[in-house]
Amino acid sequence: MRKIIIALVVLLSANLTAQIHSPVKWNTNVVKISDFEFDLVATAIIEGEWHLYSQTIAKGGPAPTTFTFESNFNYLKKGNTKEEEGHIVNDKIFYMRIKCFDEKATFKQRIKIKNSKKFEVKGVVEFMVCNDSQCLPPKEVNLVFRIPE
Repeated sequence: MRKIIIALVVLLSANLTAQIHSPVKWNTNVVKISDFEFDLVATAIIEGEWHLYSQTIAKGGPAPTTFTFESNFNYLKKGNTKEEEGHIVNDKIFYMRIKCFDEKATFKQRIKIKNSKKFEVKGVVEFMVCNDSQCLPPKEVNLVFRIPE
């Protein structure tokens, strides 16, 4: 009897894990601006009817998209992470006007490098996505940006 219960628990756990939905895929790229400046570009590819929220959300709304970059002696951040224009919607879940992105969103962080050697900038993006009927809990994804020589 105990083996049957364990087998059922394992099967149910596997089924629940298989149902976890991840409607956003992140890609990273580095764009050279000058000899000592680069843009770290993070692009979100957003599935179907889902939308990703802006970095600036009014109180009482969903979790905003946030970027955190690991400190590294090879570079300095210049300003804050910039985002595309996106669009404003009357959100049916939060009952407020919110800036969000559908299908694709691009975010850029300018950095100034201190030397010309190759290195990586590691970061984390935390974000929340919703469709017209449900929201997924905030999720963190690790990002890696490879700075060329």
